[in-house]
Amino acid sequence: MSDPSPVLVGAAPLSPADVVAVARHGALVDISPEAIERVAETRRVIDGLAADPHPHYGVSTGFGALATTFIAPDRRLQLQASLIRSHAAGTGAEVEREVVRGLQLLRLQTLASGRTGVRPVVVETYAALLNAGIVPVVREYGSLGCSGDLAPLAHIALATMGEGDVRTVDGELIPASDALAAAGIEPLTLVEKEGLALINGTDGMLGMLVLALHDLETLLLTADMAAAMSVESQLGTDAVFAADLMALRPQSGQAESAANLRSFLGDSPIVHSHKGPEDGRVQDAYSLRCSPQVHGAARDTMGYASTIAARELSSVIDNPVITLDGRIESNGNFHAAPVAAVLDFLAISVADVASIAERRTDRALDPARSHGLPPFLADEVGVDSGLMIAQYAAAGIVSELKRLAVPASVDSIPSSAMQEDHVSMGWAAARKLRRAIDGLGRVLAIEILTGARALDLRAPLQAGPATGAVRDLIRTVAAGPGPDRYLSPEMEAVTALVQSGAVARIAKEHAHD
Repeated sequence: MSDPSPVLVGAAPLSPADVVAVARHGALVDISPEAIERVAETRRVIDGLAADPHPHYGVSTGFGALATTFIAPDRRLQLQASLIRSHAAGTGAEVEREVVRGLQLLRLQTLASGRTGVRPVVVETYAALLNAGIVPVVREYGSLGCSGDLAPLAHIALATMGEGDVRTVDGELIPASDALAAAGIEPLTLVEKEGLALINGTDGMLGMLVLALHDLETLLLTADMAAAMSVESQLGTDAVFAADLMALRPQSGQAESAANLRSFLGDSPIVHSHKGPEDGRVQDAYSLRCSPQVHGAARDTMGYASTIAARELSSVIDNPVITLDGRIESNGNFHAAPVAAVLDFLAISVADVASIAERRTDRALDPARSHGLPPFLADEVGVDSGLMIAQYAAAGIVSELKRLAVPASVDSIPSSAMQEDHVSMGWAAARKLRRAIDGLGRVLAIEILTGARALDLRAPLQAGPATGAVRDLIRTVAAGPGPDRYLSPEMEAVTALVQSGAVARIAKEHAHD
């Protein structure tokens, strides 16, 4: 794709498309002039509080369970730097580049709100790191999803101080000090309140939620196409997807999925070949007949999750926060319960969609249920195993997705000497959702690979325009029916078509009006 236009930060809340553009596609950012003015104005409030002999949390006190400890002015620079260094305590594998860029962008948006008390130079430095393609190393474990994504955000802040390691725009691992010097960025020396402002937020899990919703929109359309290929190739009926039947149960997601199935199957010669009184079957199995209900439930879940994401993108999350009338107030807005809950909810829907897809795949391979297809779609039955083990792979993934659907947000382990005694585990919910979405793409790819071969085996009957176009796309990376061959590369290639959105694009282009 062409280079995306710069994203303006600070003039209005970021949109999901803005987050995807910066996080995934490397779009640059601009800071609105009015945002810089707001930031400078609020900083003057903090400077006044810093001179006050009475303690103010985050300005002249310690943090967390040490909030009652007054810090003298000559130790406050060390206090801010120590906060970041001690909280940059992540462990495990490196988090993906797009997740880290999402972290950087969403914390930048909050800093630009003028409600956190940082200086303009902090906002400008965060933008400069993004635009230079400098990605701090953030590790997978360290956030409990309360008091913000503390460890992940601390790793970002550490890099702006010229400490820790980063990845360059080319992916090279180098010290942050070298990366900043090469980009002409002066390392930050943090002053009162700034350390806290850089780490109190739901930015990591919110970024992963936005990316997940973007990917799921594509995958659910792909799931509808996969179901259409299965219904068509297994000689199922499209009558159950009729609009008047859907209207009897006005669930919006179900209606959308059923409309997609009608548009993919409406002109299918295979479907039309067995319509009428000569078709003696009363109704198809649930995995075929109820595809819109299951896919639709996932769509409805996405709708609710999108509402939560939009609210969070419009939020200012810091503790303490500077109010519009100039007060500095402690609060609990960093608790990520709303975000954690929808991340878990989406993982449940992902597992359900993958589960019904695997059942449709299995039916295609079973001669007792496939209505005339050879066992496992094999070329020479007994000698060849066909797609037998592809279904095993799908089943293994679905089993994993069921484990990933176990909610993280119902767990809580107290921290910080019981000051932080109830946490959201939202970061963990987001991490497992990312893995689940990858698994869903693979299960759908196996169903589509199976459906494409089954459609070929229905010759001389022809597939419909939409399903046939997807089958032809699959044929660019995976051969049709024939003797057994090395299957894994074809499965990976079809998965790439699914996850890139290529299957969904072809489906939309050839859908029946």
